[in-house]
Amino acid sequence: MRHRLSRPSLHVILTATVLALAVVLRIADPDPVARLRLSVFDTYLNLKPREADPTFPVRIVDIDEASLAKIGQWPWPRSELARIVERLAEAGAETIAIDLILAEPDRLSPDALARQAETRRELAPIVAELSTLPSNDTLLARAMTKLPVVLGFAGDTTRKNTPRTPKVGFATAGDDPRLFVPRFQGAIEPLPELAAAATGEGAVNWLPARDQIVRSVPLLVSAGDILAPTLALEALRTGMGETTAFVRASGGSGVLAFGQETGVETVRVGTTLLPTTSDGQLWLNFARADPRRYISAQTVLDRTFVSEDVRGRHVLIGASATGLLDLRATPLASSVPGVEIHAQAIEQMLSGAHLTRPAFATGAEIVFLLLAGLLVSAAIHRAGPLTAAIIGAGAVAAVAAGSWIAFSKGAYLLDPVYPALALLAVYLSGSLLSYIRTETDRARVKRAFGHYVAAPLVEQLAQDPSRLKLGGEMRDVTLLFADVRGFSRLSEGMDAETLIRFVNRLFTPLSEIILAQRGTIDKFMGDAVMAFWNAPIADPGHAAAACRAALAMQHEMRRLNRENAARRAAEGTPHKALNIGIGLNTGKCCVGNVGSPERFDYSVLGDAVNVASRIESATKRYGVPILAGESTAREAPDFAFLEIDAIARLSGKDRPERLFALAGDERIAKSAEFQDFAARFAAFSAARTDADTARATREREACRAALDALEAKHPSVMALGGLLVSDPTSPGT
Repeated sequence: MRHRLSRPSLHVILTATVLALAVVLRIADPDPVARLRLSVFDTYLNLKPREADPTFPVRIVDIDEASLAKIGQWPWPRSELARIVERLAEAGAETIAIDLILAEPDRLSPDALARQAETRRELAPIVAELSTLPSNDTLLARAMTKLPVVLGFAGDTTRKNTPRTPKVGFATAGDDPRLFVPRFQGAIEPLPELAAAATGEGAVNWLPARDQIVRSVPLLVSAGDILAPTLALEALRTGMGETTAFVRASGGSGVLAFGQETGVETVRVGTTLLPTTSDGQLWLNFARADPRRYISAQTVLDRTFVSEDVRGRHVLIGASATGLLDLRATPLASSVPGVEIHAQAIEQMLSGAHLTRPAFATGAEIVFLLLAGLLVSAAIHRAGPLTAAIIGAGAVAAVAAGSWIAFSKGAYLLDPVYPALALLAVYLSGSLLSYIRTETDRARVKRAFGHYVAAPLVEQLAQDPSRLKLGGEMRDVTLLFADVRGFSRLSEGMDAETLIRFVNRLFTPLSEIILAQRGTIDKFMGDAVMAFWNAPIADPGHAAAACRAALAMQHEMRRLNRENAARRAAEGTPHKALNIGIGLNTGKCCVGNVGSPERFDYSVLGDAVNVASRIESATKRYGVPILAGESTAREAPDFAFLEIDAIARLSGKDRPERLFALAGDERIAKSAEFQDFAARFAAFSAARTDADTARATREREACRAALDALEAKHPSVMALGGLLVSDPTSPGT
């Protein structure tokens, strides 16, 4: 009982350990775990990307390869940028966001060219004229006053400057957002002249995952300890004509998260609410790339673009030309211009089609993996690995389906991968423990039965140890007792070592016969062996199998005696024949382990065992090699049984038994010679019972003649002459 109760505790400990490690690993969220989760979200996005607004409220003026070929290599004079801004203002653009960092004066401005020309005297008249012209930066700044323009700046971890105060005002609720958003020591800012003319400034920094795929954009950054918007957020604000952005962080809803600072929750501009990750980033719900978003910069400069394409729209100026190195990877494409990511972010803000990873997502995933893990673990322990695999597969299918439905219907990002992997870990660990237990049981069964049961039976028990009912069960069995005749006389003069070799040489082939007939060897008792059939493996033909084993054992003794006689003759020494008596009996016994949990024997107990032993002893009195009880003869009716006594009194037993001599197998039983001998012997027995000496003498002689005929035709028949030696008027002697 102690052993069986310890198994669940080990299983529980292992399950609890695996689940605890899974929870800790999920909370720690190392990069491999995060990558698996993100790869699933990427797959979802590829299967169901955002449907782009067919009006494309955001357009991109693209510095593409065609524009570089026409206007010249980059960088262009900022007077060209000024012309683009003026053309867009004339066409009625709502706002312009320039995805360029204009941090240094234009080296192509007239004053810069004048300084370069000062070293050449022949250019003095040109220098004077150039010095009177406005700089290209001034031209751009003038153009920027005609409509709201947002300039880009870059947060920088190497600089420690304090950036200018942003033109947007922030109202915050809860914890300070600067604790959570991407942080930079300083910033690379646009020229003061340009910044003064701009309506806003926004950070253009990207924060791709370790696989360099952009899946989100920051809405806020901290640069030099100043909270600042990013380009997309500032473009949205200026387009809406708002002056303030509202930021809510942990604790801002009036409910404390158990005192924990969990990060930014939302950013709101006017009536537009933007859900964010804890570090203030916006999950990007990408739409497919579409060339209708793009307007080539050279068509704006030469006025060949369609004005309707920009009227009332947000316009971004950026570059797609490969040489300008502003290309990024997204879940939908391996390479897109960085300006398109800003454009898609603004489109998403305007449409409200956001992806959201709810605050409860991680907790829900952990709760699911715990509950499903416990269910799978319980299934392994109670129903086995196959049932647990079905349950686990169902749980994985459920979480996968739930995750997809949450994404496709509600745009929620719920991770199905980690809970599935945790379930797999629980299943594998539980299955491994179950396998180890099974192998341990198999090894235990093989150790317990390997020396007593035939190898095929041992393998069946090892495959299904439940077929071995420990603790005992009532079952009909057929028992065999075999004893060496005259063992004391045979062993005289043998030392211990010689005697052991003699016994082993004798019982080795006899044991092999028992095992070959699917019998179980119970024990060896000096010069005797006990075996039984129909346990531990059920055998409907157990009586017949025991009869075959008994006949084969007697045939083996004949062979051993022939070999021994030939050897003795060659040595010139006398031969002592070896004979065994075999008793068979069938009856109900208690079969099971006998002993203690630490040391036990698989054995049988019951009155049928004692009867079988007494029957074996009676073979000496009746002078036959094999005797069987009535129940055995009844269970194996096809064998050549000969009833020799109807009221036999066995030693130590009050109830008389019917005894049958086993003469041979089914072939002998069907032979005419055996049928004739059986009839003659029945007549002889009747004469003895009637105490008719004359008739008994005549019938005995007839029996001897019939027996001679039987032995002549069937040499394998058992020796039955001993039945005809006794006084014909003394029944049952």
